[in-house]
Amino acid sequence: MESIFHEKQEGSLCAQHCLNNLLQGEYFTPVDLSSIAHQLDEEERMRMAEGGMGSEEYRTFLQQPSGNMDDSGFFSIQVISNALSVWGLELILFNSREYQSLMINPINEKAFICNYKEHWFTIRKLGQQWFNLNSLLTGPELISDTYLALFLAQLQQEGYSIFVIRGNLPECDAEQILGIMKVQQQQRPKLIGEDEAQSSSGMGRSSGQGSVLEAGPGVVEGVVDEDEEELRKALALSRQGMEVEDEEADLRRAIQLSMQGAVVSNTSMPKGGLVAKTTSSGQAPGSTTGGAPLSEKLSAEELRRRRQAYFDRQSQQLAQPTSPQQTTESTGPGKSGTEEDAQAKRSQ
Repeated sequence: MESIFHEKQEGSLCAQHCLNNLLQGEYFTPVDLSSIAHQLDEEERMRMAEGGMGSEEYRTFLQQPSGNMDDSGFFSIQVISNALSVWGLELILFNSREYQSLMINPINEKAFICNYKEHWFTIRKLGQQWFNLNSLLTGPELISDTYLALFLAQLQQEGYSIFVIRGNLPECDAEQILGIMKVQQQQRPKLIGEDEAQSSSGMGRSSGQGSVLEAGPGVVEGVVDEDEEELRKALALSRQGMEVEDEEADLRRAIQLSMQGAVVSNTSMPKGGLVAKTTSSGQAPGSTTGGAPLSEKLSAEELRRRRQAYFDRQSQQLAQPTSPQQTTESTGPGKSGTEEDAQAKRSQ
C-alpha cells in the first residue's frame, strides 16, 4: 500500500488531486490547471466575438465569471479533459448510450473519474486490484471486483457523474509491484474530517481527565466527555447525600435540646401545672436549701437525681393521713420537707 501515490485534500484542489492520483505522480499543479482554464476561457471569448463584439450576448459573456475555474480551486470537466489529452487519455461518460451499448464489465476497465458537487476523485486499477483514491480519505481504499460494480451503481444513485478513462496510463511503481503481488487491507481508511474529529475527541478526553485529577472533584465545568458527565452526576448526588446527613444531624440535635428543655421545664413546675414562685435568692419553694438556680445548666445525672428527690417527697406527703382543713400550700421559701410535716401535725 505504501507504493500507491495518494494526494490528500488541500483546500478545494480536488481536481488536481484527482488527476495526480490517477496518473500516480505529481504531474499537475494549480498553476498548470489555471493556465488550461484561461486558455479555454479565451477560446470561448473568441467564439462569442464572432457574433459581434457589440452584441448583448458578448457583453453578458464578458461580465460573467469563468466557468472553467474559480478562486477556490475548482476546475471544470473541460479543464480535466484537456489535461488528460496531453497524455493521450480520453473521458467517456459511464452512463451514456454509447458506452452502455458496449456492455463492458467495469472490472475490465483501467480507471474511473467521479464528480459530484464540484468534488472530483479517482478509482483506479493497480495490478489486479481496484483502489478508491479519493483525496478525502486518509489513504487508498481497497475495492474487490465484486464490490466495484455495486460501488459504481451506488455513486450513480447518489448523483455522481462517472467517466471512464480510455488510453494508456503512464507507468508507475505501484503498477509494477501490485502486478506481481496482491495486498490485503485489515482496516479501511476513514474520511479526513472524521479521523481528525476522533483524534481531537481522544485528546480532549485525556486532557479533561487530567484536569479533573489535578483540580480535584470540584472542578468539572467545561468537560463534555460522557465519562465526566457521569462523574459530575455522581458528585452532585454525593453533595446531596452530605446535605441530607447534615440536616439529619441538625434535627437530632434539635430533638435532644428540646427533650432537655422539657425535662428542665418539668423540674421547675409542681403538680397541677402551676409555675413555682421563686424567691429573691433564685430558689424555688420546696427545693432543698442551698439548691442551684434553675437557670444554671444541669448535667443529666444531677437533673435525674433532683427529679427523683422531688417525686420521693410527693410520695411521702400522700402516704400520711390528712384532714380537709389541711393546707396544701408550701410554708414559705427556704423551708424543708420536714418542717412542712411538723406544721401539718400541729394543725391536727
